[in-house]
Amino acid sequence: MATLGIGIIGSGGIARGAHLPGYKSAESLGVKVVACADANEAVARQAAEQFDIPHVFTDYKKMLEMDEIQAVSVCTPNFLHFQPTIDALEADKHVLCEKPLAMNAGEGEEMCRTAERTGRKLQVGFMTRFQSSAQALKRFVDAGEMGEIYSAHAVAMRRRGIPGWGVFTQKDKQGGGPLIDIGVHILDLTLWLMGHPKPLRCSGQTYAKFGHREGVLGLMGQWDPKIFSVEDFAVGMVRFDNGASLVLRSSFCANQEERDRFDTQLYGTEGGCSYNPCKMFFERHGTLVDASPAYLPQVKAHEEEIKAFCRAIIDDTEVPVTGREGLMTTQIIDAIYRSSELGCEVDVT
Repeated sequence: MATLGIGIIGSGGIARGAHLPGYKSAESLGVKVVACADANEAVARQAAEQFDIPHVFTDYKKMLEMDEIQAVSVCTPNFLHFQPTIDALEADKHVLCEKPLAMNAGEGEEMCRTAERTGRKLQVGFMTRFQSSAQALKRFVDAGEMGEIYSAHAVAMRRRGIPGWGVFTQKDKQGGGPLIDIGVHILDLTLWLMGHPKPLRCSGQTYAKFGHREGVLGLMGQWDPKIFSVEDFAVGMVRFDNGASLVLRSSFCANQEERDRFDTQLYGTEGGCSYNPCKMFFERHGTLVDASPAYLPQVKAHEEEIKAFCRAIIDDTEVPVTGREGLMTTQIIDAIYRSSELGCEVDVT
């Protein structure tokens, strides 16, 4: 079996915790990570030693010159998604880019156009779709069991979860706060379940009520309030071209009952459903029925995501999470931020 050679751009936490184990699990498909790159040589060498990777680079552009590499994972911080993705596509490499696709829709549009022009595949790292519960709900939705889905309510909320490491609290490097970090995951899942109707208009509001304050409990490490420049709460409503609507809430820090809440609820004419817990709601023969799966297989979503990316390359089929689908989430996030700044409903562009 021919080997599909993989390169890793950015060898830190998400690479070592998700992408590299994912590619390891795909070795039976003929997949092999042959090189990793990181601006910090020590980080790259640590990843190489841990996962038995033969080549190490501090300049990813040098790595892209390797003929042995056919595809790369871009595992850098948000503000470094754009250029490595563009460079990899121009070097005739397929790309799996971590979420979000880009810092803004302008970058994302150029990334998608470059993939289309070069004929290379561009997948976005929305691993939540690959969870067993998400796959089960999608089967029921696609079979028409929910009827017309006319509204959805998505939440990605933490009670005290402002990250105390990395660049998550710096807008110039992250692009935003919980909306672009964790909200983007539940937004993508919801759009996917809804069938990706075209978003038209959006109204949103963001808040920073905790991040600038000293003494707020940090359950994910203690951040520096002096450099906190993102929102810690965001809410938005989206109107779609088919008349459907979506409400999205996302927070790093909120006074709520649960420590963490990550869920989406879909409302349809024939049924409804929730993701977490995975349940479906129907009226059958004059009776209201709640249905829960009796069995869902245990899967590792990141591994399933990586395998699906590799199979799409090997079989020359469309990737399961396209660049254009990733771009839609970025367009909506842009619109929520823009609406909050302007204080009015805006077009999603």
